[in-house]
Amino acid sequence: MTRFVVTGTDTGIGKTIFSAALAQATRAPYWKPIQSGLEEETDSEVVARLAGVPIHPEAHRLSAPASPHIAAEIDGVNIDVETLTPPPGNLIVEGAGGALVPVTRTTLYADLFAKWQIPVIVCARTSLGTINHSLLTIEALRARGVPIHGLAFLGHAVEDSEAIITTISGVRRLGRLPIIDPLTPEKLSEAFADNFDRANFL
Repeated sequence: MTRFVVTGTDTGIGKTIFSAALAQATRAPYWKPIQSGLEEETDSEVVARLAGVPIHPEAHRLSAPASPHIAAEIDGVNIDVETLTPPPGNLIVEGAGGALVPVTRTTLYADLFAKWQIPVIVCARTSLGTINHSLLTIEALRARGVPIHGLAFLGHAVEDSEAIITTISGVRRLGRLPIIDPLTPEKLSEAFADNFDRANFL
């Protein structure tokens, strides 16, 4: 069974690209529970284009590019967290922003992850500030009893940052996805195969 939640240490760090790479490598369907912001290509559309895997429809599609709790209020939508249940079977689930992004005014994504008990992959950028953000994310997940599968680093190699995060946290390093230019399905597949062991996700 290939079944993971992908979260991040921050927004805009590339976790959708990693989700696409992981889905492409494992052929697991993809699900984004809540999409905030519809003017540009959505995360589901990005994954469909890059990975070519089945896409489960979002539970909520919200207009504003903002935290789900605010975007829902702007659209007049009530997010019932009790109904946010991941589809069965092989699945790659992607959260929004970081692990502590509010889904509603009383529930964070990390709270959903704790409820679901699906192993989480923490995507961490390699640029300045990642040590603090990564360790805080891991502590927040552990405090809620969320199972952590490992760390996926995103960006240029910064070996010391990657090493100290894994050493202090005790969370294993799964690999690092470099910046891919041009970003095509073929280049993405090649980068994932070169930098990750597919067996760690099956």
